[in-house]
Amino acid sequence: MRGRAIRLSPAKRLVLDVLHFSRGIPTVPVQKRMCIAPLAQARAACGKNPRWTAIFVKAYALLARDFPELRRVYVKLPLPHIFEYRSSIASVVIEREYKGELGIFTQVILNPAARTIEDLGEMLEKGITLPVDEISEVGRALRIAALPWPVRRLAWWLGLNISRYRARFFGTFGFSVYSALKVESLHPLMPVTTLLNYGVIDAEGNVSVRIIYDHRVMNGATVARALNRLEEILNGAVAEEVRALPATQEAPALNVSTG
Repeated sequence: MRGRAIRLSPAKRLVLDVLHFSRGIPTVPVQKRMCIAPLAQARAACGKNPRWTAIFVKAYALLARDFPELRRVYVKLPLPHIFEYRSSIASVVIEREYKGELGIFTQVILNPAARTIEDLGEMLEKGITLPVDEISEVGRALRIAALPWPVRRLAWWLGLNISRYRARFFGTFGFSVYSALKVESLHPLMPVTTLLNYGVIDAEGNVSVRIIYDHRVMNGATVARALNRLEEILNGAVAEEVRALPATQEAPALNVSTG
């Protein structure tokens, strides 16, 4: 049949590189059905309705303080070993249009546990509104994607296997979610030790939350305990921070909108 060949754009080559290096990581998803009604009610009572992304990123960073395994990475240089970072760095997946094409990029947030939910929301807002070329990590990724294939893959391999650069470029954990589109991904891929993902939050505040983890770094039981603790953090420390935000005069009904 007749058709046309479409040249791979830098944005598409970036996705191919992500998939190539993610394929070499033995990842396993672990899921917990959570009830976060106290948090959802606190969010509904806020005047600004803070972003769910900011809320979950903050909660996961707090979780990583309790679970050092979530701040560890497997690297191969100078010899294969596990390296533990002092604080977390989030790598949040964002979709942006670049040169007429929707591309998948990541926004890096340093030490989200030390930031307020409002600050995280403002940073995430910039990630989806600033011109793509003004987001430093996106610009760097596109420059690497424009390199010839052997040089590009070498740069990725070195960045993933030198601990000094690994967290700075790729984060200590990833975050990818589609729930704003009323769907959920069961096993998203990123070259990170853990990837946080959740589904649609229902009217009762129930939601499926998943951690996709690198089995070289930790075991499934550790992730199961971490998910149990994450639910406590969401309904505890994080809900308290949300309650401290400016509230509307009259609390509306439970608002489970995503974003």
